[in-house]
Amino acid sequence: MGQRFANAADATPAIPDRSGTNFFNDDAELQSLLKLYLPEPLHAHLLPHFKRLGALAGGPLDELANTADHNAPTLEHRSRTGEDAQRIVKHPAYVEMERLAFSEFGLAAMSHRAGVFDWPQTLPAAAKYALTFLFVQAEFGLCCPLSMTDSLARTLRKFGEPDLVARYLPALISQDVETLAQGAMFMTEQGAGSDVAATATLAHREGDAWRLTGDKWFCSNPDAELAMVLARTGEAAAGIRGVSLFLLPRHRPDGSLNAYRIVRLKDKMGTRSMASGEIRLDGALAYLVGEEGRGFVQMADMVNNSRLSNGVRAAGLMRRAVGEAFFIARHREAFGRKLIDMPLMRRQLVKLLLPSEQARTMMFQTAEALRRADAGDAKAYQLVRILTPLIKFRACRDARKVTGDAMEVRGGCGYIEEWSDPRLVRDAHLGSIWEGTSNIVALDVMRAIRREDSLTALVAYLEGLLSEAKLDQGLRGRFAAMLVRVTALANVAVGDGGEALARRAASALYHLTTSVAMAWEASQTGSLARMRLAGLVLQHRLSPNDPLTADLDDADDLAALFGTAAQTKSGAGTSVA
Repeated sequence: MGQRFANAADATPAIPDRSGTNFFNDDAELQSLLKLYLPEPLHAHLLPHFKRLGALAGGPLDELANTADHNAPTLEHRSRTGEDAQRIVKHPAYVEMERLAFSEFGLAAMSHRAGVFDWPQTLPAAAKYALTFLFVQAEFGLCCPLSMTDSLARTLRKFGEPDLVARYLPALISQDVETLAQGAMFMTEQGAGSDVAATATLAHREGDAWRLTGDKWFCSNPDAELAMVLARTGEAAAGIRGVSLFLLPRHRPDGSLNAYRIVRLKDKMGTRSMASGEIRLDGALAYLVGEEGRGFVQMADMVNNSRLSNGVRAAGLMRRAVGEAFFIARHREAFGRKLIDMPLMRRQLVKLLLPSEQARTMMFQTAEALRRADAGDAKAYQLVRILTPLIKFRACRDARKVTGDAMEVRGGCGYIEEWSDPRLVRDAHLGSIWEGTSNIVALDVMRAIRREDSLTALVAYLEGLLSEAKLDQGLRGRFAAMLVRVTALANVAVGDGGEALARRAASALYHLTTSVAMAWEASQTGSLARMRLAGLVLQHRLSPNDPLTADLDDADDLAALFGTAAQTKSGAGTSVA
């Protein structure tokens, strides 16, 4: 693979083609950040696996993803002998990606059991999400079943009865494709999307189990062996207090199919490789998870984990789009110059790069907070509770624009389905819809502030990062002043009558958090480019800008991000893109 040339003797590619690139080796900033966020022994142990996944993502995995995207799964209702035996037929390319993700790399298992990559403990969230960040640069659709399997295992362990956990958890965290049970989450109904209180599916007790009846309107990975389902228990109160959480197996204990069927598969705009469908529950056997009537609280744990995964996937999509755009700009010539040498193209590339790097930083920051929260740190829990909806809200929206604008850099070829750009654009639109639309998630940021005092925890955390960062007094003062202003806006948004400001406040909190964190990262790694990016967030995302001002003062900022972009303490040049 590699660059494709007009003819064998031509050393200049007619159309720059990045295929065959190792996405890990090509990403110096990721290599630098991993050293910061992973303990040194673990970093050294995982480095070969990052390199292998980077090579797969830049070549074979990307080819599998493209094939699966063009060969969507199909639903068969009966066997050839006339039995009612539904099954979803997946293309072999998708099945091979399942093997790589679930088995070889253990992406759904590594948070729940030791031994993945022969590491003696479970792996921290930073490692899992960094690997997912690489994987999703090639394949987005499969990352939904990965996330749901991982999240279902987490929720089952947290709320399930011990015998239920013992019965079903081992298959959820298996790396053996023959014994693996994938997970899913069936919440959405025609009249109950984000409004969980409108759930109409009913649950009736039958001995130690329950029977579920009703329709679920949007179910991704609908043939998963296990699914978490929200249903209303017959005697429970109306509204959200009457909704309970259930574990729904695809097969009954005797091996027969459970009493629900897939009505049809969805014809989706994106994530075409992975099946989504409509489910009709007809007295399906299920098991109560947690306390009856508190299903929303328990499901929220799974949803929040999925929201974080959505943010990570958005970061990965943006990174792929930015990598493609920079590759094209560095290798394509027009009017006698490389595209990257043209001032307008440089500015366009920085507009792609900035939100991509913000999302990457937010991914690592949230992963580290999650690690500490899972270890029992109450302050870290408050932090996770606000960082998770922040990355879901802003990164997923940014991915839609970044992937679209990166398509433009490739030009006409970017509109052709042979290339990755259309797939990235289609998939990017998912993040700001699933697991809560933008409005819902912005309001959840406000809910975290109101109920968990998460703003206090976030402000204290950012002040701690600033105290550790090596900053000049001017930049430190700008951060301090902005912290006061953003906090004031958030407090107005959570007050009476402030709901209309929720989106603006959430964006401001996200931009401030990523700017401070990037400045901290830069001071730890010595990356001048990352410090420039932190300043650009302050300047262009948080400060007033007059669109009619002929201001070229940021030319130095732009220059620092190209050529030998991320200059380190040693003076070595590494590319931020």
